[in-house]
Amino acid sequence: MSILVDTSIVLDVLLQRAAFIDSAKLVFKRVELGAVRALLCATTVTTLDYYLGHEFDRDTSRSALRQLLRLFDVAAVGRTVVDTALASGMADFEDAVLAHAAQASGATAIVTRNLRDFAASPVRAYTPEQWLALSPA
Repeated sequence: MSILVDTSIVLDVLLQRAAFIDSAKLVFKRVELGAVRALLCATTVTTLDYYLGHEFDRDTSRSALRQLLRLFDVAAVGRTVVDTALASGMADFEDAVLAHAAQASGATAIVTRNLRDFAASPVRAYTPEQWLALSPA
């Protein structure tokens, strides 16, 4: 089993978002324990750099990215993923790219807080709570 973790879940952990951090940290814990192969979309990595750059100095933000990349593989975004996302029925293009990168990388689930935008995703989306309940510890 492999999962692609949505950008918002990663930001919940890195920025310590109180309303969402508990379940996001449990997802990370499963990844750290090796219970699941986890991916970040390539676009997530650049988005994280942007957000972290507004919160921390460059060295701190890049260090955080390096730590993440020790835990997560990266789902590539190339021409095929972009073309497929453009042709998909998904309204939000950024989420469509993430969903089709997940599919191309063989992910079996997307972990996100935004189920509505992933309704037409080729890979089933789950909230952190849903995924945690379904996956073995």
